[in-house]
Amino acid sequence: MSDAIQDEIIEQFDGLDWFDKYTLLISFAKELEPMSEEFRTEDNAISGCQSRVWIRSRKENGKLIFDLDSEAMITKGIISLVGKVVNDRDPQEILDTDLYFIEKIGLRSNLSPARSNGLDSIIKKIREIAQEELNLSS
Repeated sequence: MSDAIQDEIIEQFDGLDWFDKYTLLISFAKELEPMSEEFRTEDNAISGCQSRVWIRSRKENGKLIFDLDSEAMITKGIISLVGKVVNDRDPQEILDTDLYFIEKIGLRSNLSPARSNGLDSIIKKIREIAQEELNLSS
């Protein structure tokens, strides 16, 4: 299934070398609103990430909104992209979404094993939150 947001991300990264891709990731990181200190708690922290990452979710009009943050700029850029794709979707849509942009822009193959594991942990947590919301509404 094609996804306009993911296709747009792929287009933005197309033809860039890795230095420019990292520069673009940092620009996405700067667009991400910093999470309030009150939400930077252990309960919102993602385990398995090389740098500190926090995730918080809320539901608006049946859609999930994720607030994401990290201390590391590259990680923050990565989670910004993930957030663009999963935010403002209903829980089932999130569960059904294949995050194909990660492979298409060469992200996973250029991440350290620790960052790649961290990315998997973030995606797993987002899917767990979506599943919990789906269970609550059924």
